[in-house]
Amino acid sequence: MSRTAAERGPASSPASEETRTHLALGTLSVRGQIREASNAVLFGVVEHEGRRVPCVYKPVAGERPLWDFPDGTLAQREVAAYEISRATGWDLVPATVLRAGPYGEGMCQAWVGPQPEEAPSGDGDDGDDGDTTDVADETDGPGPAGGAEEPAESEETDGGEELLAIVEGGEPGEGWKAVGHVDTGTARPALLVHADDARLRRLAVIDAVVNNGDRKGGHLLTLPTGELYAIDHGVTFHVDDKLRTLLWGWAGEELTAEATAVLRRLSAALDEGEPLAVRLSGLITEAELEALRKRIEGLLSSGRHPLPSGDWPAIPWPPV
Repeated sequence: MSRTAAERGPASSPASEETRTHLALGTLSVRGQIREASNAVLFGVVEHEGRRVPCVYKPVAGERPLWDFPDGTLAQREVAAYEISRATGWDLVPATVLRAGPYGEGMCQAWVGPQPEEAPSGDGDDGDDGDTTDVADETDGPGPAGGAEEPAESEETDGGEELLAIVEGGEPGEGWKAVGHVDTGTARPALLVHADDARLRRLAVIDAVVNNGDRKGGHLLTLPTGELYAIDHGVTFHVDDKLRTLLWGWAGEELTAEATAVLRRLSAALDEGEPLAVRLSGLITEAELEALRKRIEGLLSSGRHPLPSGDWPAIPWPPV
């Protein structure tokens, strides 16, 4: 039996303006809770104009305070990261909006990949009783794209791609970039590596721009059609250098001509009074906005991917 339009997903990609509009204007219903997250993460659906868009909803009320991010919210920084991704034209972050929901204001982001099974009709739909279905063990969506903890094994996304791996020896091998040496508990040397992939390289530029303090393997999701999306950007935009990532393979290398052109456009879009700058001013502090501008200026001035600062752990833990 064919499904009705209300039962289908969005007609456009997870990062598109159409998807963003659905998320912002539609009716949000909570269907379940994703376990093993440090903050409240809920699976839901947004229905708007006959479309049914699966989503992740993270209410501000479910956030745990971070001592080094005293201003703003994780939800606001997630939306700001989407704004930056959208402005680059690379569309590597799923559409993300700040909106009201059953548990108060929060971040609502398009779901990427196969959906978890939902709660039975009436369970957790309106948020009145707080009951939700635990969907973590039922989720068939993309799992970690990397962060393998066993030596010489690669991890794949549901799209069948290997993006991160641990390999034996002291060289990454063709098609891979070295992140760093790892201790596998044996006398044999091993390297953590990531794919030498143009999509990952673009994401490394975005992470440097937003000062991502937590780029883990499990935040990289791919679809069988080849799109790569990155999620979880709550720890971003700090005024101090807090870049922690598994994508250090291009550290110190020259930026691509494409990246340089994108950074120049982004710099112009962040000029005082420009629409992007105005939108970001409502999501991050003025000091964070100015630090964002300076990071872009620094990247353009050096013409290279950044190196670890040495003042902050370079790789997040756990890596997934």
